[in-house]
Amino acid sequence: MKRDALSLLQRSALILDVFPGGTALSLAEVSVRTGLPRSTTHRLLSALVGLGWISRHGNTFELGMALFELGERVGLKHRLRTAAMPFMQDLFAVTEQTVHLAVRDGHDAVYVEKIHGHSSLPLPSQIGGRLPLTCTAVGKALLASETAEVQAEILMRPLRRYTTHSIVDPQMLVRQLAAARRSGVATEREEAALGGCCLAAPVVVAGSPIAALSVSVPTQDFAPEMLAPAVRTAALALGRVLARTPPETEPQDFAHK
Repeated sequence: MKRDALSLLQRSALILDVFPGGTALSLAEVSVRTGLPRSTTHRLLSALVGLGWISRHGNTFELGMALFELGERVGLKHRLRTAAMPFMQDLFAVTEQTVHLAVRDGHDAVYVEKIHGHSSLPLPSQIGGRLPLTCTAVGKALLASETAEVQAEILMRPLRRYTTHSIVDPQMLVRQLAAARRSGVATEREEAALGGCCLAAPVVVAGSPIAALSVSVPTQDFAPEMLAPAVRTAALALGRVLARTPPETEPQDFAHK
């Protein structure tokens, strides 16, 4: 669909989607990133500022607090995060490293919660942000637990490269997913960001992957055999808690696909 044929709502969503978390953009930058005319971009930004979805500071714009408030009302995030936080805190206490909670949305892993570790590890993950399933440990853990149909759909698309270590060979990824199913954990070695590695386990309810828990560490400190038992145990325990969720928040509500 051409950009000029997009509806008002679609163009507004396009603008909101180009903002990286915590970063301000100029009018020109938003126009370039969206491919929308500068005049259209300015008009839509002004309307979004009026709604509180965008904040303006001088000549720059950033996501507004109204979006944060709306995000906090999302049932998936609230219920899943509430159930997962004790297990994430336990993982952090044991490892002192960055802990993630993520769900699958289409071809990406979306980060629902994050506890920052003590190391100054530069990670591309951010709460509410997304990264490809294929170059993240949480993504591989989720994908390895999915049906053959879902895996085939993902693998038939070009695999995105984020670093020189990102896996772009489908057959290599297939082997990694098979290994993840056997071991119960998935690993990622500098595939999303240089200098960091990650190990994740799926949170499974009624046979379906609902989320994934992970621990990210600097490459030089990465010891999968030491991390795997703790991450696997936390994911298993969280799955059991979610399986006991009352009917009004039953497990399929957590899946974001």
